[in-house]
Amino acid sequence: MQIDFHHGVTYTVARLAGFNHQQADIIAYCAQYVDDATNSGVIRFNNGALFRRRSSAHKRLDYRNFRQLASHHVWIPFHFLPGNGGLPRDENPPGKFINKLICYPNSHVAQDMLKECIEQRHLPHGLHRLGIAMHVYADTWAHQGFAGVNHKVNEAKLILDDQGNPDLAKTEKIKKYFRKNIYERMANAFMSEAFPIGHGAVLGNPDKPFLKWGYINGLNEIIDRDNSKDFLEAAQQMYQWMQRYRLGNSAAEVAAMSVSDQKLIAQKLQNITELSGKKRHKYWLKSLENGEFSFGNSEVNYIAKGKGSWKYEALKNEQEKDSGDEIYIYETNFLNSNWKLFHDALEAHYFYIIHVLLPQYGICMI
Repeated sequence: MQIDFHHGVTYTVARLAGFNHQQADIIAYCAQYVDDATNSGVIRFNNGALFRRRSSAHKRLDYRNFRQLASHHVWIPFHFLPGNGGLPRDENPPGKFINKLICYPNSHVAQDMLKECIEQRHLPHGLHRLGIAMHVYADTWAHQGFAGVNHKVNEAKLILDDQGNPDLAKTEKIKKYFRKNIYERMANAFMSEAFPIGHGAVLGNPDKPFLKWGYINGLNEIIDRDNSKDFLEAAQQMYQWMQRYRLGNSAAEVAAMSVSDQKLIAQKLQNITELSGKKRHKYWLKSLENGEFSFGNSEVNYIAKGKGSWKYEALKNEQEKDSGDEIYIYETNFLNSNWKLFHDALEAHYFYIIHVLLPQYGICMI
């Protein structure tokens, strides 16, 4: 998914679930910032204070750059949550270990992640962690059938159109894209890095909400995808979990989203057909400004880096990439800044997924 869903739809669903503007703004910002937190390492302050943060994404994602992409520390906990074949923790999917790693929509793993998020809602970074979890949860629909490791399951031998017929033009386009870096790919073949990571072999197809398409994966399975249907289901489930978060009860029986709001979300997922996620995002922001949803009008914006961003508010840093040599002026409000709380939540999420949750499902990815 891209910024139109991770920010625009997440904000919309949060408001529909009962969060106020300020709360929904935090949740949605964090959901999108998972894709934009590309710097890691130690932040140094002029008074000697230190703060270490991790990255949750790679800068300017290029699916040809296999060496950069081969980082399960980013893909597994934040983008391709292992689904255990859709089974509960005491069961295993048939076949090899890779079948535990493949992303599965609304998996038991994902639901356990959200239950833990609700358990920790009292912490200062509670809403920030909810936003991160909403990113990961939504991506279990968009990234279903793919894994955040190098494996042939991620290959796409043939792209199919919305009728299930070979889409030769799109298949050739993808082949040309990867041929641009064929020499690196050949070199990587000797280091077990020849297969695409995640959904690299089908590029951005899983992330565009209006697409109906398919492909033949590396296991010779025909996969049919209807993104708008999947994305709407993701929004509906996010709505229910956000209500449970507000109640502080992960087992609460909650109401479904109103039919009118569901229809409006579905309409926008299907009808906003710009290829650029940023352009689609602008349509969502305009809809919010116009008060098209039941909660009324809202002025919403998102700035990842530079002036107006959370990072700038915390560090007064306008750079897109840190050199690692910066010395920042320490201000007491840093500890309560949204940027710092996001990174606190990111660390908590990472530790729980990698060291607690996945081992409960027999998955070790350290």
